[in-house]
Amino acid sequence: MSKKDYYEILGVGKDATEEEIKKAYRKLARQYHPDVNKSPDAAEKFKEINEAYQVLSDPQKRAMYDKFGHVGVDPNAAQGDFGGGDFGDFGDFDFGRDIFGDIFDSFFGGFGEPRKKGPVRGADIRYDLEITLEEAFLGAEKEIELYRTESCPRCGGTGAKPGTGAKTCPVCGGSGQVKQVQNTPFGRYISITTCTRCQGTGIVIEEPCPECRGTGNIRASRKIKVKIPPGVDTGSKLRLAGEGEPGARGGPAGDLYVVIHVKPHRLFIRQGDDLIYEAPISFVQAALGAEIEVPTLDGRVKLKIPEGTQPGTRFRIKGKGMPHLRGYGRGDLHVKVNVVIPKKLSEKQKELLRKFAEISGEDVKQPHKGFFDKMRDAFGV
Repeated sequence: MSKKDYYEILGVGKDATEEEIKKAYRKLARQYHPDVNKSPDAAEKFKEINEAYQVLSDPQKRAMYDKFGHVGVDPNAAQGDFGGGDFGDFGDFDFGRDIFGDIFDSFFGGFGEPRKKGPVRGADIRYDLEITLEEAFLGAEKEIELYRTESCPRCGGTGAKPGTGAKTCPVCGGSGQVKQVQNTPFGRYISITTCTRCQGTGIVIEEPCPECRGTGNIRASRKIKVKIPPGVDTGSKLRLAGEGEPGARGGPAGDLYVVIHVKPHRLFIRQGDDLIYEAPISFVQAALGAEIEVPTLDGRVKLKIPEGTQPGTRFRIKGKGMPHLRGYGRGDLHVKVNVVIPKKLSEKQKELLRKFAEISGEDVKQPHKGFFDKMRDAFGV
């Protein structure tokens, strides 16, 4: 009985590209795989599909087939290990790595070599640091203490008891993988899994280090110096590369993130890079005008109060706020004046104020709208 045309089996034309042939094969292999398709001819059809694909996916075999037909290719090479009703050792097929891997991922939970565990980056660490407004203004260097994973000093990170060492895993022979062969009515297949004895490392520790219990790591206290740039604010994050948890299997360490919290200040209120200061002045200074001194974070400066200044008036002193964190210059200082009304007056002070009231046309004898009441009204007290 003559064999069917390989192109016809896969349902592609003779000018089909490698990608089109592969796509057609994947579709048919899934459709006719004996574990999915229970029809009597599924196994034979599945074998026929694989035979066609192995020839047409190989440029040299395909060229011979196009020129001479079935006689131009070696039947055994075309069938691989499927001859004699054996579906072959899937682990030895070159084409099985990319084609059968997709199929058996669905049917057997994975096929061929498991993905090797590569280097893993260590976890990041967060540290909350509280500083003063002065430290945020000038910048500072702080020493912090934190706990993180360190290499065990007793075993040097090997995990083995001092004087002993790790040995090759007797289960996997040091490969970290275990190969299992399973026979089925349709042939046999090979699965390769991570060794459960050594967890894929290829080595076992028979006498663990008593300090780290075989892990090679311990939790230890570590002191680290942190440079705080001028201008930081609550919520600012400083990144210290490589100061986090160590990586696994040769991976890089994580980073340390220092989160800044600025304490409230007794004189200043911060708004971004600006500062607000409330300056107390007397009603005489507010009425006649004055020159006062106000504090800043780098010394005292003079501020002129114009006559007739009303309570709550704000004055801006440029460049006397906080430094800009990412740039040059500084914010501003906003001075809010609060007029202070004296609670106790001497007889002489009262007499002078009565005279002032007379000149101003005020009737200080009326309690509800006397001089002091109007004074309080005027200054909003």
